Amino acid sequence: MNSKQNYTRLLPYSVIEAAAAGNAEAINVVLDHYRGYIAKLSLVGGKDPEGYTRVYKDEELRRRLETKLICKILTFRVE
Repeated sequence: MNSKQNYTRLLPYSVIEAAAAGNAEAINVVLDHYRGYIAKLSLVGGKDPEGYTRVYKDEELRRRLETKLICKILTFRVE
């Protein structure tokens, strides 16, 4: 599966429902689904000691985004 297909693939309703109910395995499926997007959002630019602009992964930002997603999953209401 290429990355284009991965972005257009929807999560099954049963996974969303189980994740909202607190099922750890379903939450991990949701995190895996959004892993690439979170990684892309975690890229930040900065200057190195020579003054060149570099792009690097901010691990703290990645963890914060994952934590925020988990919190939103657990407060999501499935009707």
